Amino acid sequence: MFVRTDRLLLRPGWIEDAPELVRAIGDEAIARNTARIPWPYTLAHAEWYLGRQQDAHAPNCLVFARTSGKPRLIGNVAISPDGDGHELGYWFARAHWGLGYATEAASALVRAARGSLRIERIHSGHFVDNPASGRVLRKLGFQPTGRTIRRHSVARGHDVDCLLYSDAAQTPCEEPAMRCLEAA
Repeated sequence: MFVRTDRLLLRPGWIEDAPELVRAIGDEAIARNTARIPWPYTLAHAEWYLGRQQDAHAPNCLVFARTSGKPRLIGNVAISPDGDGHELGYWFARAHWGLGYATEAASALVRAARGSLRIERIHSGHFVDNPASGRVLRKLGFQPTGRTIRRHSVARGHDVDCLLYSDAAQTPCEEPAMRCLEAA
């Protein structure tokens, strides 16, 4: 899936993106805020990730800042199917935190997934020590469920409390057993 906003280009990752992906994730603070990204993140990790078969019903996009020259890889956003609907996950390089890119990219991908893939049930979450991600989710219209679960973080090597969010369109009785942010 390809999506474009005024500032961003979202597209599938290609094996040629591996070195730039390693540079973008090259910060332990990024990996520790996700469930699946290992730390340290190596070229072998990036090549494995980018070489995986893509599921047409699970949009997984690298996020590039559109510039006057070559676009710069700044993050990742994905919507992955699971037993409870679909889970939204994202990460962004530290230099791009606080600039609205996460909200812009996630909003664009959610709109595109709902429109072209007819994905309706979307949930997410964030580790308790990453409140900035909760602010992004609320800006996207997600609501805290009031539930906290323990979720394993590969980068940290242990379980961490994770706050759960549901799509505002779901009623409380529809809340899935959600998981934390996972991309890459």
